[in-house]
Amino acid sequence: MADRNFAHWLSVPRLLTGFVLIASTFAVLPLVSGTTDASDVQALQVLYTSVNSPSQLTGWKISGGDPCGESWKGVTCEGSAVVSIEVSGLGLSGTMGYLLSDLLSLRKFDLSDNNFHDTLPYQLPPNLTSLNLARNNFTGNLPYSIANMVSLGYLNVSHNSLSQSVGDMFANLVGLATLDLSLNNFSGDIPNSFTSLTNLSSLYVQNNQLTGSLNVLTGLPLTTLNVANNHFSGWIPHELSSIHTFIYDGNAFKNGPAPPPPPYNPPPPGRSDKNHNHSGSGTHPERSDGKSHDSKKGLTVGALVGIILGSVVVALIILLALAFCIGKNKREDHVARASGGSLTVPTSNVNTEMQEQRVKSVATITDLKPPPAEILVVDRLHNKNGSIKRIKSPITATPYTVATLQTATNSFSQEFLVGEGSLGRVYRAEFPNGKIMAIKKIDNAALSLQEEDNFLEAVSNMSRLRHPNIVTLAGYCAEHGQRLLVYEHIGNGSLHDILHFAEDGSNTLTWNARVRVALGTARALEYLHEVCLPSVVHRNFKSANILLDEELNPHLSDCGLAALTPNTERQVSTQMVGSFGYSAPEFALSGVYTVKSDVYSFGVVMLELLTGRKPLDSSRVRSEQSLVRWATPQLHDIDALAKMVDPALNGMYPAKSLSRFADIIALCVQPEPEFRPPMSEVVQALVRLVQRASVVKRRSSDESGFSYKTPDHEAIDMSF
Repeated sequence: MADRNFAHWLSVPRLLTGFVLIASTFAVLPLVSGTTDASDVQALQVLYTSVNSPSQLTGWKISGGDPCGESWKGVTCEGSAVVSIEVSGLGLSGTMGYLLSDLLSLRKFDLSDNNFHDTLPYQLPPNLTSLNLARNNFTGNLPYSIANMVSLGYLNVSHNSLSQSVGDMFANLVGLATLDLSLNNFSGDIPNSFTSLTNLSSLYVQNNQLTGSLNVLTGLPLTTLNVANNHFSGWIPHELSSIHTFIYDGNAFKNGPAPPPPPYNPPPPGRSDKNHNHSGSGTHPERSDGKSHDSKKGLTVGALVGIILGSVVVALIILLALAFCIGKNKREDHVARASGGSLTVPTSNVNTEMQEQRVKSVATITDLKPPPAEILVVDRLHNKNGSIKRIKSPITATPYTVATLQTATNSFSQEFLVGEGSLGRVYRAEFPNGKIMAIKKIDNAALSLQEEDNFLEAVSNMSRLRHPNIVTLAGYCAEHGQRLLVYEHIGNGSLHDILHFAEDGSNTLTWNARVRVALGTARALEYLHEVCLPSVVHRNFKSANILLDEELNPHLSDCGLAALTPNTERQVSTQMVGSFGYSAPEFALSGVYTVKSDVYSFGVVMLELLTGRKPLDSSRVRSEQSLVRWATPQLHDIDALAKMVDPALNGMYPAKSLSRFADIIALCVQPEPEFRPPMSEVVQALVRLVQRASVVKRRSSDESGFSYKTPDHEAIDMSF
């Protein structure tokens, strides 16, 4: 009996253990099935940390968490993917973060009726069908990444402070049905790519500063159009009068209907009825006799019938004349043969030869027409490459042969080697005409097969970059498996070498020259980020890539080369081992690199200019090895700042200018990308610094605050 009881108590724990295991399994199942994609989680966490007052985002977490399994407020999932974020009207402020492009499954994104500010991120979720950012405080312009949202059906950015011209980015948005740009500060004309919006039914652009005409909208299937309170001018097109809801007051349109086409330029066939319907829609008055359009139509038909009958009669006369001439020629030929005469060249043969000559002349004229541009590009690449490569646009750079570049570099000998980068070595090239160029010989191991195919497209893009502070791509070579780039030669070395390897004091950069370098390179990045469409991210911005000419003007090199670098985190990290001192925190953590990462790197270069130190220097004590970590806490301390300045300046700098320079650095090297300013603001801040320094210099009789170890051209130039 005791043994039986003992066995019974032994079995109880086993049963309990079984129940616990089963219950645990069922409890864990929902969590497993709801586990969110890691990249979605990270993107939401970055968004959450960018919000200033996130208490309304219940359930959201800064680290860890499972948005799909834990029901984060406003987040909807399908499986493990986040497909919708709707957090409208929660009183949220701050910015949108910098990882939104990782939300690859997101279809609906609604941040409307909040207090978000700053510029819109350059990269937005690429597969959205609905984007609503209305009634916030966003500034700047529409990001060009919208051009790639081919699934977008609804876009609303109304009631913000967006400005500049509306980018010509709508060619691929054929599914867009509603577009609301109202109550902003947009200027310029309506972009031509609006003609591609073949499904657009509702367009709201009221209360902006838009100009030009509405002609670009005439072919769209609009049912609602509001263009009120802008600066549009000219006539309102007839085609827009049939739109069900059309509001256009508050513009400078001309009164009355648009004038009809002139009599000698009738409308194309098939359009007269359409124009007649629009004219009779009630918006444009008809003639009092009620016969205007019908009488025009009758006259047009009568004229056509007369022309056709006249043409037939003329053709018959010509045929009869030809028949008569041919018959006569035959009779004359027959008479000549019968009489043994000397007529050996019949008139009909002369006519035939003249006709043949006329045909040949027409063919010759036709052959003179140039082939399409794409064919021209293909032929050029075929001749040089031995294979046909089709690219999107012509290459403006000069093609070179391998033999020519070998001759110019003495077969790429060591004596011509001037540097080495992540993609290959750089050589000095001397051409027979005396021209000096720089040749970047790309290491084939650095390019995958796919990237080799993209080489010509990258060259085409790089060849079109034109800015006084960017090294010009003058030529290229894609022959026998070789990939080479030919750049203009900048003869005074790199900023890195002058700052860190100058052997005598005569090469020391004055404070004015350092400000000039900062402003010039800032303008180069501003051009890449904010002028080029789409934006060009440099990815490898550092002092070694800033070349100085004889007058110490900066020229940024390697612009556009990021298109040739591998796009995986491990490979990019390997490529940029020498650039870690310049790398932004988000790149070091996740491999993410954006225009704001370039801004961070620019701040590091400014620190180099201020301190004369390298970004990473293992020869210094541990607390000073990382330039950013050591310098950042001292940037707003006047006394500490004075001790940080490059000793090579010998104290010859204006204190206020130094302080303002440090303020700009502090903005650029902030750890959060969304808080770093766009390069246009950096340029403006540096221009103000230059202007103030110039005013002080003109007013002061004591020039001791400036260093003049170099010629007069080192003085700050107001034409910057």
